[in-house]
Parts: sequence; structure tokens; C-alpha cells
Amino acid sequence: MTPNELFDLSGKLALVTGGSRGLGLEMVRAFAAAGADVVVASRKLEACEAVAEEVRALGRRALAVAVHAGRWDDIDRLIDVVYAEFGRIDILVNNAGMSPAVPSHEVTEQLFDSVLNLNFKGPFRLASVVGRRMADGDGGVIINVSSSGALNPLPRVVPYSGAKAALNALTVSLAHEYGPKVRVNTLSAGPFLTDIAKAWTEEAREHSDNALGRPGRPEEVVTTALYLASPMSSFTTGAIVRVDGGHQ
Repeated sequence: MTPNELFDLSGKLALVTGGSRGLGLEMVRAFAAAGADVVVASRKLEACEAVAEEVRALGRRALAVAVHAGRWDDIDRLIDVVYAEFGRIDILVNNAGMSPAVPSHEVTEQLFDSVLNLNFKGPFRLASVVGRRMADGDGGVIINVSSSGALNPLPRVVPYSGAKAALNALTVSLAHEYGPKVRVNTLSAGPFLTDIAKAWTEEAREHSDNALGRPGRPEEVVTTALYLASPMSSFTTGAIVRVDGGHQ
């Protein structure tokens, strides 16, 4: 197969949580450009629908679904809606997340639960249920979007780092539980100039403590996402693929 054929996602159905902005939006656009139909899931339906229109403009099918990706009842409804519409999910991207920076002694139980729910509890439910359906069907691919903060935890984001570390463990567990028909990998992202970067200092937007000395541009996540979603990575599963500019 040629490289173009290996990256071809024609006839595939991709579900991306947090797909209306940031890295999720870039992945939705890339999957659609590679031939996939896409489900855009996020909390705000209007934002999801706007992205879905972009996908339809490329000649693909698209579905916008409002969902709180940390709540199991919302997740179960999302799964039911997608399978009713498309009959399958070939590519699942657990991308939705949040990372509030709060001194540890000021973290409330509500904030702790919110961070864990969105970054681990919800992705666990979505990947487990969809992974089982994939394994019982024609197989599929799951991509869990994690963070360099799971590998190199920093102060003030303890619940977030812990949740992402748990997500990394989930990747390895599910790769073995649902393999060989389902491949499960982690895309471990470093600092990217997404919407969250608007709150950064000018120095942080220009420079980063990594080998490349800068944050990533959102579109720089695309090649890794396509690699993990496509046959190009047919022998890659249970892996943590770092896209962080060489973060230490």
C-alpha cells in the first residue's frame, strides 16, 4: 500500500469528544479530509453543529451531539445515538478534558470530582463500552488524548495529572482486554497553542521548556492523530505516543 492508502479513512466513522475546538477540532478536520465521516461531540450543540457543517462541506456525513463527556448517562446516550445513525464506530478519540490550575490545598471535592470525571471516568466508560462493541464487530481504533503532565507532573494540577496518568494506564489495559481486533493508544500532548493558551503569559506562548523551545501549533497534532487512527499504525497498540516537542 502507498502512504496515501495507509492514511486513507474512507468509509470509516470517527467519534471525537471535545471536537468543537482545539486539538479535537484539528483532528475532526483531518479525519474528514482523509475520507472519514465524523461525529462531533462536545457540550455546546451550536459549536458542534458549526464544525459538522465544515465536515459536510467536504462531502462527508457528520453528526453533532451535545454531551457532557464526564457523565455516564450522557455517554450512554451518545453511544446509542451514534449507533442508531451509523451502526458502528471505527475510530474513537477521547479528547475532552479540563486542567484548572489550583493550589492542592484549595481543591474542593466538587472540583476534584469534575476533573476526574471528565479526564478519566467518562473516557473509561466510553472506551470500555465502544471497545467491547468494536471487539464484537469488525474491530476499531481508540485514541486517548493524555498530557505530558501525566509523565512529568507539575504543581497545582494534581487531580489533572493523576487523571491523565490513569488514562495512560487505561490505554494499556484496554489494548490487552480488547485486542487484537481493537487497537488502543495514548496521544500524549504537550503544550499547544489552543484556546487555553489565551490565558498564558506572552512568554509562555512564545517559549516552552522542551527540546524545540516552543509550544505546538494545533495543526501539528494532525499527523500523529492520522497515524494512530489509520492502518499506518497497524502494529502499534498499548503505546504512549508523545507529541510534546521533547518535553522533559
